Amino acid sequence: MLIKNDLKKITNKRKKIKGINFNSPQIMGVLNITPDSFSDGGLFYDEAKARKQIKNMINGGASIIDVGGESTRPGSKTLNEKDEWKRIKKTIIQFKKNFPKKVLSLDTRKSYVMNQGINYNVDIINDVSGLRFDKKSFSIISSKKKPFIFHHMQGTPKTMQKKPIYNDVLLDIFDFFESKIKFFEKKGFIKDSIIVDPGIGFGKNLNHNLRLLSKISIFHTLGTPILIGPSRKRFIEHIVTKFDTPDRTGGTLSAVLYGLSQGVQLFRIHNVKEINQGMLVFNKILNTN
Repeated sequence: MLIKNDLKKITNKRKKIKGINFNSPQIMGVLNITPDSFSDGGLFYDEAKARKQIKNMINGGASIIDVGGESTRPGSKTLNEKDEWKRIKKTIIQFKKNFPKKVLSLDTRKSYVMNQGINYNVDIINDVSGLRFDKKSFSIISSKKKPFIFHHMQGTPKTMQKKPIYNDVLLDIFDFFESKIKFFEKKGFIKDSIIVDPGIGFGKNLNHNLRLLSKISIFHTLGTPILIGPSRKRFIEHIVTKFDTPDRTGGTLSAVLYGLSQGVQLFRIHNVKEINQGMLVFNKILNTN
């Protein structure tokens, strides 16, 4: 019976979330409106530049745009919630005016910012803390019936890369997701509104990241869409060493294509157009008789 239930969870088509069809792979474009994010800090801090980047990512094939106002790079400090909201408010309002049919995700750990974003029609909440940073977060999401990305992070951005330890990173994170999803369901939240993200680079060393990526298909047993965010992550540098590049496009694409082969439905990406190009070619070759 257990095996049959697992097979059913794996094979069942994922229901649409805010119109996003997970029967084909989707790209979430990253927009960090911060001065200090690990990869693109300061590049889109200016409102006009942020708007231009949104347009570029949508034209490049992103079906979701993920906007964040607080850096969660390794070692970063917590930003005041009102300052965080102030950074992103105008961009969120403008986004919904310019692209009312596009899906907007809000990357935040704070219930205040979540609530403000929801009031301005944000579609999805993306909390890298897995709703553990702010105890009010789940009640805000649940009461507003907002889909959310359930992310795993060990520790906090300030501490997460200081010797992270697991019994087995794959099974520990799977058990974490499974138990929390059951808890959410008991509280009346519909599982079909949850996307899981194992949190590549968030409280994981190179071996942890590689084990998660190589065995990513285990998370299909949860019965939810899977998101991975390998874009420009430091694990790529640790593998390629002297062949590292600023954008790490090649390493990012490799991780994405492997994820595609394992049925991952959603990819959080900086270089949207380039990665979309690789995905389209990969899928065309894969599905040609």
